Formats: sequence, structure tokens, C-alpha cells
Amino acid sequence: MKSLWQDFLGMPRFSPLDGDVKTDVLIIGGGITGVLTAYFLHQRRIPYVLVEKDRICGGTTGCTTAKITFQHNLIYDKILKSRGIETAKAYLSANKAAFERLAELSKGISCDYEIKDNYVYSLNDRRKIENELNALNKIGFNAEFRRNLPIPLKTAGAVCFTEQAQFHPLKFIAGISKGLNISENTFVRQTEGNTAVTNCGKIHANKIIVATHFPFINKHGSYFLKLYQHRSYVIALENAQDVEGMYVDENNKGMSFRNYGNLLILGGGGHRTGKSGGGWRELRFFAEKNYPDSDEKYFWAAQDCMSLDGIPYIGHYSDRTENLYTASGFNKWGMTGAMLSAMILSDMAAGVRNEYAEFFSPSRSILKPQLFINGFESVTNLLSPTKKRCPHLGCALKWNPEEHSWDCPCHGSRFSGDGKVLDNPANGNLRQ
Repeated sequence: MKSLWQDFLGMPRFSPLDGDVKTDVLIIGGGITGVLTAYFLHQRRIPYVLVEKDRICGGTTGCTTAKITFQHNLIYDKILKSRGIETAKAYLSANKAAFERLAELSKGISCDYEIKDNYVYSLNDRRKIENELNALNKIGFNAEFRRNLPIPLKTAGAVCFTEQAQFHPLKFIAGISKGLNISENTFVRQTEGNTAVTNCGKIHANKIIVATHFPFINKHGSYFLKLYQHRSYVIALENAQDVEGMYVDENNKGMSFRNYGNLLILGGGGHRTGKSGGGWRELRFFAEKNYPDSDEKYFWAAQDCMSLDGIPYIGHYSDRTENLYTASGFNKWGMTGAMLSAMILSDMAAGVRNEYAEFFSPSRSILKPQLFINGFESVTNLLSPTKKRCPHLGCALKWNPEEHSWDCPCHGSRFSGDGKVLDNPANGNLRQ
């Protein structure tokens, strides 16, 4: 099982770390967040090393649907009500800046960058759509209401952001990563202060950036309470439909649509990792009903870190870690989330004030309803009697029959049937 993007054979290769090294900044994790951060540090001539345990962008980045937009579901109404107008304005401004930076970089790379309108629709709740439009109007952004969408679903309406974009994420990474100081197949076993211990040697750094999708260091930041992971499923269909834009349901369990070339990329069937959901069966049933002449060319799954309040965590790992940083909780909007993280973290590593950093600080209040749901899942699964336990924090693993994997309902770690770690925060295989 590999994604449409992972069929691209032009990804550069990098050698493993060769012995002990010293550097100013160590970046752990070679997804799009880590690579972009390395790119900005490289531009500033700040010494850095990026290490990736396998191949760069071989995980979450390679499984994205690669929509580039600062329309992140119906987030603006939620922020306006929970954190006020200044934070809502800052979120829009920050993500718009990230969008524009991605657009600027993509112009110089052959990555199939295309301008597309983006739509967030609701199947049955027009009020949600109207509330989002009102919130956007209050913070000074002119979005559009749309009713009749060219997708095979009857909707109550949609919020449209015009002139957003999509691209091929791995072609973009192949272009941006050339010449960067990257070590692949270099696994960080643990960190000891400002030293990372890898399978290839030790790295002594003044500053460490953890860009591993889910922050794996448990003793700081309480990310095991602040994050959970959500599983989504994707199929790519030939002979289906040109939907002429990008579409996503405001419901996390709903469906998304976009095209790439002659393929329709259909997403959905989602669920909290470790729980049950519709999976590929739901998507295939939908395709059979609505696109009976189509052929499935690819199928894959994606995993996203979800924050407590819908806003990513970007900045100091905790308020007690001056030289340790992280970025996570992109809530399914990883393209602009990654770029924004790279902009903020590279500024922080360079000692430069970033105007958006305070709004995304991981040390903000965690007293949100989702905290209690995450806590309940953790307690329930810690107390569940089973032999298969996650090595991250000991939660009971659940068998995922759709993907033939052992999944953790607490924090989203996943393992193959024979115990090999597939998704973090677990940092090792299952004990057999």
C-alpha cells in the first residue's frame, strides 16, 4: 500500500550520519516540517543537521492529500468564540503568510502546483456555514457562500476560499531538499540534555527541534494529553470526475475531494486511531454508487495529530525547555501548518522574534473539553487487560482489521502484525 505521491521515483537519497558531530541546531524528523525548517536555516547559514530514521517524507508527508489553503475547516468561528478576535486575525494572517511562502517557493520547482478554489461544506447544518462566514467578515476576510457544488452530495451550503492551491508534495520536497545537510537512516534512540543518541553516533547541539509528527519526548510538554491522532483513508480513481476544486466536509468523518491529473482523490472513512470507522470500504461503496465506471488506481491511509483547540502547537517544547522546540497538532492541515512551523521555528532558532509565535505557543492553556476525552481514553486503555501493550506509555493496543495493524487508542502509535513500529510517538517495536 503506497500513496499516489510515493510512486514518484525522483526523491533524493542522503547518507546516514557518520560518527559523532556538533552543530548549532539539530532537527529530528524529515517530514515536510523538518525539511522546510532545514531549508530556512540553510538560507540563513546557521549550522544544522537534520536526521530522519528512514527516508525523508516517507511517512505522513507522503500520505497527505496536499491541499494548500488557509481555510482550515470552520476554524475561524471557533477561534473567535474561544480566544477572541485578535487570535482569529492572527491565525488567518499567519496561515495566509505560510500559504504565500509556499506559493513563492513552488514557482521555482516542478511540483504540479495549481490554483484551485477550496470549499468546506456541511451536509445538513447551514447555520455552521453562516456562522463561519460571519466570523470571517468580522476579522476582515471576504469568503463566499456556495450552495450547488459539483460533487455527488447534497449539501446545506459551503464556505469558499478562492485561489487556494494544490501540488505534488514529494516533487516539491525533492526540489527544496537538494543540497541540505540531511542524514537518512539515522534513528534517534534518546535525548540526553542537548545530546541526541542515534544508531550512527551522538549529535551535540545547542538547540534541538523535534519535528517527528507526534512529539516523542514524554517528560516535557504533556503532549500525551494535548494530542490525539485521527486516521483517514484515501482512494484515487481513474475515469471518475473533475470536481474543479478542493472540497472537505466540516465533519471529521465526512468526505474530501480533489483531482490530480486524470485522477479523482477521494478521502474519508475516518476515525480516531485505535477506534473503528468506515475505512476504504466506505470510500469504495461511495465510488461504486457514484462513479460506477471508475477504476481504483491507488489506496492509502493518512494519520493526523489533533490539538485540543484546533490550533497547532509550535514553539518551545514546554515553558521549561529554553533550547528544545517542537511543532505538532496540524489538525489535517499539514501543508500550511508545516510551512508556518518552519517559519516560526527557524526564527526562534536564529534568535529572531516571530510575530506569530505567541499565538501558537504549546504552553497555552490546556483546559479544553478534548482534554477530558483524551484523559478518559488513556485511563480506559491503560486499565484494559491485554497482552499487546504500546511501548510508548503502556496503553492496550487494538487490532485494526482494515490495515492489519495494532493501533493505540491513547496516542496513535501503530505497529505491523509482526510488531514493527509504523507510526509514532512509540520509538521502538513491540516486544514479542
